[in-house]
Amino acid sequence: MTVTEQKPRSRKKAPEPPAGKRALITGASSGIGQAFARQLARKGYSLVLVARRKDRLDALAAELQAANGAACEVLEADLCRPEAVAAVEKRLRQGDVSLLVNSAGFGTQGAFAQLPLDRELEEIDVNVRALTRLTHAALEMMVPAGRGTIINVASTGAFQPVPHMATYAATKAYVLSFSEALHEEAKRYGVTVTCLCPGPVKTEFQQVAGVDQSRLKVGWTDPEKVAKAALKGAARGQAIVVPGGMNRAGVAAVKVMPRFVARKVAGAVFERAGMQG
Repeated sequence: MTVTEQKPRSRKKAPEPPAGKRALITGASSGIGQAFARQLARKGYSLVLVARRKDRLDALAAELQAANGAACEVLEADLCRPEAVAAVEKRLRQGDVSLLVNSAGFGTQGAFAQLPLDRELEEIDVNVRALTRLTHAALEMMVPAGRGTIINVASTGAFQPVPHMATYAATKAYVLSFSEALHEEAKRYGVTVTCLCPGPVKTEFQQVAGVDQSRLKVGWTDPEKVAKAALKGAARGQAIVVPGGMNRAGVAAVKVMPRFVARKVAGAVFERAGMQG
């Protein structure tokens, strides 16, 4: 897949943001990533918008420049491909990105043995390998500079095994553990690493994963509220942000219930939520 970088056309040139206010957001073409882009544009950031759907990125860039005067770069990259990840790493190593949001990711639903293995491996590539590589590239720049913020998007599914979304939950458990460890390593250098763990958010995620929203009877969260909570938590130096009272209560319950109970409950929920379940 061709990796391209392009600035959107505009009638007027967007003003340069204050020094140090440039964010790179993966998965920016929809959902939580798009919500981050809108909120950061309102805060005066310039943006590097990363996703695999260039048409959507171009439209978002034009919207943010018109509404907020935000300078936007568009970087088309399918993060399951190593060469695309390398292109984003190269952009991070320019050293002008003070905030990295690793929001790109997807899930799959169903019994693992019946799912296409290639798609499961792509899920690991995007949710784990790409996030790890981009986090490393960002820290290479941020640690010597003594400042910077990284927000890695996980899920409340990171706190327990989830039968029928086994690979997804496992990748998010990695993101949570990885981010918590880096939070401790990086804070001494003035760098904040925050892990965002939202519950179900009404985005395209459910359609891609094969989850029927009408069958998932849990507390839904708005993408804008999720992004706002993450930015607020990162500004406070929090290691983990779980938006929504119901989601925080659920995470707290999982921590105290026997593990076999947690996995049975999660498995029952997501088996029922399957499109063909």
